[in-house]
Amino acid sequence: MFILNGIGYLLILLGSLFLFLGALGLFRMPDVYNRLQAGTKATTLGAFSTIIGVGLVETDWFFKTLIIAVFILMTNPIGSHAIARAARLTKIAVAKITAQDKYEENHLKQKGSDQNASNF
Repeated sequence: MFILNGIGYLLILLGSLFLFLGALGLFRMPDVYNRLQAGTKATTLGAFSTIIGVGLVETDWFFKTLIIAVFILMTNPIGSHAIARAARLTKIAVAKITAQDKYEENHLKQKGSDQNASNF
């Protein structure tokens, strides 16, 4: 029981650290796309670790916390993808400091090939 509590508290501490870093990333990143990256990855791992840690400390709640953790693991990336797609469709610009915009590069290449194909 002591080992489970120790691992549980360690996971809660680790999860809290990742949640803090994810929140810090939301403030530090320049645009919505980078914020999604920082927020989703860090908070998914942080919430997952914290919830599983609580499940290990309170063993009666373990299966309930496992179901919640799996739900978060499945829905967080899907939600961030939907937000990123909506931001792209509404033409929210990428920050100038961002090094690459692969979506725009591929989109311009595709437009060019469509115009060349229509010339024939």
